[in-house]
Amino acid sequence: MSVRNIYPASLRIIQDEHEHLSSVIQGMRYFVRQVENGGNAPDLKVFRAMLYYIMEYPEKVHHPKEDQYLFAKIKERTHQLDNELDALSEQHGKGELMVHRLFQALLDYEFGGKTAFPAFRDLVEQYAHFYFSHMRTEEERIMPIARQVLNDQDWKQVDAAFLENRKMLDDAGERYKYEQLFSLIVNIAPAPIGVADPV
Repeated sequence: MSVRNIYPASLRIIQDEHEHLSSVIQGMRYFVRQVENGGNAPDLKVFRAMLYYIMEYPEKVHHPKEDQYLFAKIKERTHQLDNELDALSEQHGKGELMVHRLFQALLDYEFGGKTAFPAFRDLVEQYAHFYFSHMRTEEERIMPIARQVLNDQDWKQVDAAFLENRKMLDDAGERYKYEQLFSLIVNIAPAPIGVADPV
């Protein structure tokens, strides 16, 4: 089966969300590296906003859409990705656990001082490596094969599910809230995370 010429709306949504998440994770890495190097790190509220964004949007909205719609439809058409899709779904759960550990590590650093920083820094780096690998697998392995094995009717169903999910978010004002939060992160963080003046 040839690759579909029109790029599916669901994949565009996933990639847009990956780009936002990548920016936030890079911001987290910049934060801890500035602290480690004695530079002007952003206020802790910036990092809290980053973690809140990850906990609220990717974990509650992005991942369920992938599991319930795209991954499920791929499994209907082929079994060649079953192990990888199962591993990605497990990683969705693991990622949520890692974010909660990061939040606890942030509190430990905020209230425990410098001695708690190394554990916090290491968790940030672990999460970054984990999640960049996860997104790379989805984009380089899963999406190309999905375009090969899913037919037009499949994509209509998957796209409709993603677009309906997005519409529901719009109707509830939730996506607007998340976009505001992402904008807040960009606006209160100095370059290279965002656009605010350096501290």
